[in-house]
Amino acid sequence: MTRKLLLTLAIGLTPMLATTACGAASQDAPAPAAVAPAQKSFSAFNATEFATFDEPWAMTFLPDGSLLVTEKAGRLQHLDLTSRTKHEITGGPKVAYGGQGGFGDVVLHPDFASNQLVYLSYAEEGSNNTRGAAVARAKLVLDASGAGTLQDLSVIWRQDAKVSGNGHYGHRIAFGPDGKLWITSSERQKFDPAQDMASNLGKLIRLNDDGSVPADNPFASQGGVAAQVWSLGHRNMLGIAFDANNKLWVHEMGPAGGDELNLITRGENYGYPIVSNGDHYDGRPIPDHSTRPEFAAPKVTWNPVISPAGFIIYSGDLFPQWKGSGFIGGLSSQALVRVSFDGENAREAERFDMGARIREVEQGPDGAVWVLEDGKNGKLLKLTPKG
Repeated sequence: MTRKLLLTLAIGLTPMLATTACGAASQDAPAPAAVAPAQKSFSAFNATEFATFDEPWAMTFLPDGSLLVTEKAGRLQHLDLTSRTKHEITGGPKVAYGGQGGFGDVVLHPDFASNQLVYLSYAEEGSNNTRGAAVARAKLVLDASGAGTLQDLSVIWRQDAKVSGNGHYGHRIAFGPDGKLWITSSERQKFDPAQDMASNLGKLIRLNDDGSVPADNPFASQGGVAAQVWSLGHRNMLGIAFDANNKLWVHEMGPAGGDELNLITRGENYGYPIVSNGDHYDGRPIPDHSTRPEFAAPKVTWNPVISPAGFIIYSGDLFPQWKGSGFIGGLSSQALVRVSFDGENAREAERFDMGARIREVEQGPDGAVWVLEDGKNGKLLKLTPKG
């Protein structure tokens, strides 16, 4: 029995549930023209299409129930969900588009209602054909039509150092219960920086809302970029969420196998690239986590991979049976993966075949689950209970 099959059996992956009644279509197929949004019936929910976007990457809800959506090539869109009208928000950053790089995440400041601050992540150009992720904040000003602009845009964080290539930016962002800003800074397919404290690549970053370094960060006394770091030894982190007990969970893509869901501990080293439950793409083995117990091991690994992207821990009432569950979008798996938590442990509980690559997951104000499909004409779907 192969190592990868043993891993699969060890984590108890559940089979996919009944799929959509419609056949799976290419992610690049144009959305059908329709006056009313299309609705598809899945095994556990109905999915209503509200809009399509050009390579959408992230979304966040505004207090009035409307939606901000980033498109990878550099556009920030505002969508009125009642009228289903879209307006591009001007004044955004200059984005380095290509490969996995482009416009990334968008989140609101915890006091957005009073300060209108939004936080944006994106890939930016450096010198000598290098690139790196950055996070900026700006004031969002909307007009009566739903159009608007970003004002007083300022960069508050950058990956250090910028490197060549177009992969593994990470740059998911979130605010924690303590009001601190968290940034996933992936290792840019360069491996070793994940263990190098002279770089902030391959690290989970914790900052104040203005980009300054909190005095209680675990490596604050080291100064430089090390002071930003909360944990290290990460690969490509594309999902971050706090549970109801304020525990922080982050998922990351493994190499050839070994996608991970990690419970984050202050100052911990998660081992990449020294250990992984996957292997290098060229077939060279990487020692398993079990061989190096000094590194924090993932709570869930996937092999075959799900290619995780986007992440929420559900807290709504519309799906009471799922309260407290995590939902992860799957790219290569074309799935929505439900994770069940038990204190500091987790497991995959269900998997829903979505028939398309899922890039982003969000919880709506009414408790509905919203997902963004990846790619050209990526659909925005609202998931609601059947019946």
